[in-house]
Amino acid sequence: MRSKGVVLFLVLTGVVLLNLALTNAVSTIYAESAAEIPGAASDLPSLQQLVDEASPGETLVLSEEKYAGPAVITKKLTIEGGKTAIIYNETPQAAIQIEASGVIVRGVNILQSTAGEETAAIAVHADSAVLEELRIKTVGFGILLRDSDATLIQNNEISWLRAAGEADTKLSQKGNGIDLYNSHQNRIEQNTIAGMRDGIYLENSNGQNVENNRLYGSRYGIHCMYVKDTRVHNNQGEFNVTGAMIMGVRNVQVTNNSFAKQSQNVNSQGILLFDVQHSAIERNLVEGNRVGIYIELSKDNQVIENSIIRNFIGIQFKQAEGNTIEANDFVSNVIEAEATDSRANEMRGNYWDSAQGLDMDNDGASDIPYAINPFYQELISKTPAFQLFFQSPGMTFLNEMYTEDEEHWATDSAPVMKLNGASAMLALPSGDVEARTVISDQTFMLIIATMLLVTAIITILYSGVSKT
Repeated sequence: MRSKGVVLFLVLTGVVLLNLALTNAVSTIYAESAAEIPGAASDLPSLQQLVDEASPGETLVLSEEKYAGPAVITKKLTIEGGKTAIIYNETPQAAIQIEASGVIVRGVNILQSTAGEETAAIAVHADSAVLEELRIKTVGFGILLRDSDATLIQNNEISWLRAAGEADTKLSQKGNGIDLYNSHQNRIEQNTIAGMRDGIYLENSNGQNVENNRLYGSRYGIHCMYVKDTRVHNNQGEFNVTGAMIMGVRNVQVTNNSFAKQSQNVNSQGILLFDVQHSAIERNLVEGNRVGIYIELSKDNQVIENSIIRNFIGIQFKQAEGNTIEANDFVSNVIEAEATDSRANEMRGNYWDSAQGLDMDNDGASDIPYAINPFYQELISKTPAFQLFFQSPGMTFLNEMYTEDEEHWATDSAPVMKLNGASAMLALPSGDVEARTVISDQTFMLIIATMLLVTAIITILYSGVSKT
């Protein structure tokens, strides 16, 4: 009995420690409390006064630990915070508002505790600003650009500032981490954004470079609306409603990104394309999402060499035409593909792990095309309750019997017999993110079975010892 009590104690201790570790990890990303704001920011040195006293072109070094905002900068200045200076702002104005070209703000911490309409920690209304190594906690927006071109936003941390004692704010009531409107040729690189409405929001802003950012716990990690000639490269998004929402754009490159674990919402996708034209979606890893890649009302796009892994639905088309879907790997998705009202899409050379292929001439491609049967999607769109019968024997039988309008089904004309390559490895952002090995369903089941067998043996042996 004593040994049994020791084992139970160790198991319970491990569970408690694991729970604490998971709780702390989540808290690190999402739980920023307003309790750290001093009671009277008005008693602190005024940042505006220091800005007013500085000469144009001067470097203003913030030597004190704490300052009071807001401050409006109307001349070219460099503000250096040394990563220790903190600006507290309790007004509905931006903590720092930039109205002059060439302003640099570096190494400053900002706590924006009051929000008005589109209130941001930093608002930029001029060109060629540099914002880097900032740590921002806000109840509004993080960084706001309006009519601002050629600005660099780099290596910043932006998160939601939760009021002390208050429940989590709904995503729809929050501001965006980085928000651009009518601002062109900007660089948004190496930023970490957590718990905001949209991580990075671009509207009517062309020629952006969005690269090496990490986006967590937001509605849309990256949200592009009515932009063109923009590059979204090597970003990582997890636990958002949708990793990347690409809408109403032309000539956008979405490449080498990783969007994973967007699955907690019925509208979750890794990458969503809506009204997208002449764009490239290449070498991305979309893993563990409700829908890996969703394409609607989009045409003339290239979806090439993506790794689409362990999603509920791998890829989904709706009224999408003239797109090229080539050399992608579909692995361990519950439903590999769905398509409705989507014709003239060119599909070839993709790997489908559930396809029944036959390669008679040993060219690496199956001689049997792989057609996407629309039966299940059309059925549940008319009667959602039929989702309860998903993968039931009757549903599977009806799906195999359905052949209506088969000549117009989305079809991979030459599915490949083996994985196209190390696309999943190539799609991972550089840095400390490790490559994730894809295992087959059979291997996964073998692992589970082995674990169950070992557990059963231990239970039998332990029960026998206890009886003696």
